[in-house]
Amino acid sequence: MKFIHIADLHLGKRLNDVSMLEDQAHILRQITKIAVQEKADAVLIAGDVYQKASPPAEAMSLFNEFLTEITAHGMKTFVISGNHDSDMRISYLSSLVRRSGVYISEKFEGKLQQYTFTDAFGEITISLLPFIRPQLVRRFYPEEKIESYTDAIRVVLENSAIDTAKRNIILAHQFITGAETSDSEEFAVGGLDNIEASVFEGFDYVALGHIHKPQRAGAEMIRYAGSPLKYSFSEVNHQKSVTIIEIKEKGSCDLRLVPLEPLHDMREVSGSMQEIMAMPYSEDYMRVVVTDEEVSPDARVTVSTVFPNMMSFGVQNSKTKTDIDVLAKESIEDKSIAELFRDFFRLQNNDVEPGEAQMKVFYEVLQKLEDEGYEAD
Repeated sequence: MKFIHIADLHLGKRLNDVSMLEDQAHILRQITKIAVQEKADAVLIAGDVYQKASPPAEAMSLFNEFLTEITAHGMKTFVISGNHDSDMRISYLSSLVRRSGVYISEKFEGKLQQYTFTDAFGEITISLLPFIRPQLVRRFYPEEKIESYTDAIRVVLENSAIDTAKRNIILAHQFITGAETSDSEEFAVGGLDNIEASVFEGFDYVALGHIHKPQRAGAEMIRYAGSPLKYSFSEVNHQKSVTIIEIKEKGSCDLRLVPLEPLHDMREVSGSMQEIMAMPYSEDYMRVVVTDEEVSPDARVTVSTVFPNMMSFGVQNSKTKTDIDVLAKESIEDKSIAELFRDFFRLQNNDVEPGEAQMKVFYEVLQKLEDEGYEAD
C-alpha cells in the first residue's frame, strides 16, 4: 500500500495578522494533485489540522473541501487530533464520514484506535493515537507508574492489541527527543513532553506530527512530515514536502519526499536601503533587515513598495548592534504614540530606552501639536 504522510496544516492560522487560508488552499490542492499522481491508497494526517481548538468556519470549509476531493479519488484518509485541535470537534460525525473512507481519531479512551485492511501482502493495521498527556492516561491506568510522556505512550501501547508479526502503521502527534524544532511549535516548559523514539519499536512506520521540519526521529521509519507551509522565520531554510511511503511485505518500507511549492515563500534579506531597493519585486512573506547607520523613519513604507507582503522590518547597525524589529504590522495599531516614540528612540540609541528628560520633551511637543489641532489616537 502507498501512503501520503502530512501533518501540521494549522488551517486558519494568521501570520502578522495576515490570513494564510489562500496559501493553505493552494498547498492542499498541490497535495491532492501529488496524491492522485502517486496513486496513493491513503493520506495520513498526523495532527494539528487547525490552528486553534475553535477554528473559523473558513478553515473548516477548507478542510472539508480537501477531504471531499481526496475521497472522490477513492483514497482513504486517516486523521488524528494534535495539541492545537479539539478532539471533540475533530471527531464530530466521525462514525458517519467513516463510511466514505475518512477515519478520524475519536475521544481517547485509553487504547489505540485501530483499523485493519488487506492487500496483496496480507493484513496491515493503521493505529490512531491523538495527542495525549500523562495525566489523561493515568485516568485509565491508575495502577501504572506514569511519570513522563514516554511512560504514558508506553502504557497505551502495552495495553493495545498490536500484532508485530503483521504490518503496522501508527499516527502520533508528540515530541520525540532530539527532534529539530522551530519557533512556531509549542512545547512543555523544560522539555517535559519529550518521548523516547524506542517506544515505537515494532511499527513498520510511525507517521508523526508536531515538529514543523521534515525529519527522521531516531529510526528512519519514525518520521515527521513537517508542516506544508513555513509558519515562522525560523523555518526559512526548510524545504517543505510530503512524505511518500510504500509498504509491501513485512519489513519492506520505501519512502521519499516530494517538494511542495508555496503560493508565497517566506524569506529573509538584509542590506543597505540602496541594495534592498534594487532587489526584484516579490510578493513573498519577507523579513527585511536594513544595515544603514542612518535609517529614515519612513524606511519601512519605502521597502514595502518592493516587498508588499513584508511581515517584519528591522534595523541592525553599530547603534542597534542587534536586529531590532520595529513598526511591525501586527503591533503598530496597538501601540500608543509614546510607545512608537520609544521604539524609534531605541532604534537610534543602541537599544537604550528614553529617560525621563527625553519623555518630558516628547510630551511637551505632543501637547503643543495637540493644542494646534493635531489629533493623536
